[in-house]
Amino acid sequence: MMQCSLLSRCVRPLYSQSSVSGWAVPEYSRRFASHDADLVVIGSGPGGYVAAIKAAQLGMKTVCVEKNATFGGTCLNVGCIPSKALLNNSHYYHMAKSDFDKRGIEVDNVRLNLEKLMQSKDKAVTALTGGIAMLFKNNKVTGLKGHGKITGANEVSVLGADGSTTDTVNTKNILIATGSEVTPFPGIEIDEEVVVSSTGALKLAKVPEKMILIGAGVIGLELGSVWSRLGAEVTAVEFLTSIGGVGIDGEMSKAFQRILTKQGIKFKLGTKVTSASRSGDNVTVGVETVKDGKKEELACDALLVCVGRRPYTNNLGLEELGIERDDKGRIPVNSRFQSVVPNIFAIGDCIHGPMLAHKAEDEGIICVEGIAGGAVHIDYNCVPSVIYTHPEVAWVGKSEEDLKAEGVEYNVGKFPFAANSRAKTNDDTDGLVKVLGDKHTDRLLGAHIIGPGAGEMINEAALAMEYGASCEDIARVCHAHPTCSEAFREANLAAFSGKAINFS
Repeated sequence: MMQCSLLSRCVRPLYSQSSVSGWAVPEYSRRFASHDADLVVIGSGPGGYVAAIKAAQLGMKTVCVEKNATFGGTCLNVGCIPSKALLNNSHYYHMAKSDFDKRGIEVDNVRLNLEKLMQSKDKAVTALTGGIAMLFKNNKVTGLKGHGKITGANEVSVLGADGSTTDTVNTKNILIATGSEVTPFPGIEIDEEVVVSSTGALKLAKVPEKMILIGAGVIGLELGSVWSRLGAEVTAVEFLTSIGGVGIDGEMSKAFQRILTKQGIKFKLGTKVTSASRSGDNVTVGVETVKDGKKEELACDALLVCVGRRPYTNNLGLEELGIERDDKGRIPVNSRFQSVVPNIFAIGDCIHGPMLAHKAEDEGIICVEGIAGGAVHIDYNCVPSVIYTHPEVAWVGKSEEDLKAEGVEYNVGKFPFAANSRAKTNDDTDGLVKVLGDKHTDRLLGAHIIGPGAGEMINEAALAMEYGASCEDIARVCHAHPTCSEAFREANLAAFSGKAINFS
């Protein structure tokens, strides 16, 4: 008689008459396996897989359910990771094509091999998603593939592609980490070939002659930069009158737009898209200015729809348990990430707050620490944001607009990378550092950076803010020379004393 281990799926022989030989031969019909766990995590994106590993490290018997073929969620498979691979390699191509000569590096006949570029991206994705599987194994996290649906306060069913149940898990706690999905644009059908979402924009078969972006937020500007560097003529159509998305400081947004315009990206701000029609490999996009209703038609051979993302919270069994979603599809939670059902938690893109992978990771860790009896605390004001263009744009804390709206008096310190020795030697001087300090206490309230390595540098600001540092504290910390991070020090010096050393 067959025996089933906890991790195997049971089968049982059902005998039927063979139409070929007349002999009775066994047919095998799968029955779902049953598991017991302390915690089931639904979703293996940055929030989910990190939470699962941390829970296992804390001694919980942990199961992670993933609906896709590979672990890692949107971020690793069709988001953060593949886009950064393309951003990095397209920057190298742009440098070789347009910048090496003035540096004394003469390279003839620079050509783009788009197929190899995509292979390099895929290699990174495969390595990292496979790495999660190995981490699960090493930390004794049981990974199950299928759609996780909550079928009881202490039960999660794993559904196959046909909707049938392949596994069930009896569990003490459930953590929803299902992330988000692309927000559709009404009236525009995405085919992921010519009219694409961010997913399709990561795997275009050729470099478009003309690309139009619907939206000039983080995703649009990053992917628009990739294809602009590779040779496309890129135009961004944005309903708002500024670029960069939610949270970016107004002054920095304008500076960022000037830099991208200099790089060749065109902008139509305060403009809405009214229609898009595809004919063969071409798309005609109807636009209209918000202020005066002036209409125009734009032509392209690639239309990237990037108007944001929405929580992925459908078919999770929430309504059956009395867990209601808000008007944006998010799951309301308390400060311990508990839903209205106390042992069902939620983190990441499917709850309030910015849709950022690192925000989800932090929530996953502190959520499971709370389940284990630990303290639960996160300061969302100290969660940084980064746009991985070149130069990079990064910020953490309050913008000037935030402080003005809150009636907080503040000092401003700025330092341009044009006055920074390392940026000068690298001939990479676009951008600046801007910091905001409390006028009365000098406490650092916000930091905003456009420049080389801004995504790395912003973490110093986040650390300072977590510990309540003043601008003077940062200015008095010795920074290695020559480094771009000296610009951050100088900006803080300007904020607390009124003047930087190397710029006047």
